Amino acid sequence: METFLNLALQRRSIRRYQERPVEREKTDLILKAALSSPSSKHLNPWEFVVVTDRDTLSAMSACRTYGSSMLAGAPLGIVVCVDASLTDTWQCDGAIAALDMLLCAEDLGLGGCWVQVYGRAADSGLSAEQMIKDLLSIPRHLSVLCVVSIGYKEEEKKHINPDKLQYEKLHYGKY
Repeated sequence: METFLNLALQRRSIRRYQERPVEREKTDLILKAALSSPSSKHLNPWEFVVVTDRDTLSAMSACRTYGSSMLAGAPLGIVVCVDASLTDTWQCDGAIAALDMLLCAEDLGLGGCWVQVYGRAADSGLSAEQMIKDLLSIPRHLSVLCVVSIGYKEEEKKHINPDKLQYEKLHYGKY
């Protein structure tokens, strides 16, 4: 348990990456973590689009007014798509898979960041989701929840200090 807690405390959102590509073996492990994620009724409503092309990642970085620019410098982006018709918990199922990817990336010595797509818009007024769908030919029946950017860290951030966690937000038995 100490090992997982250390991993959770050291994982931070990384937005600057080295030019170095992520090896296929590491990408495969990250995807295996995503495919192993729990989902409601084990429906596994998610699908993932792996993007390594720099021009495509750069185009994807414009999907939001703010908060997606790091995709232009990332060597790897994984788009989390979910079939919302399969379950009413599709957002939770996709979020769990995305978090598992981020934790796996950290465990492999990589950094990553969640880029919210669903419900967001680009400067053009087009929805971020539609922009990503158009760029990647994602079928209409799938919703795009987020993109996870991944790469070798170009920045280091302080780990979370467990002494500074908001323990006052914990309630036992009753609020």
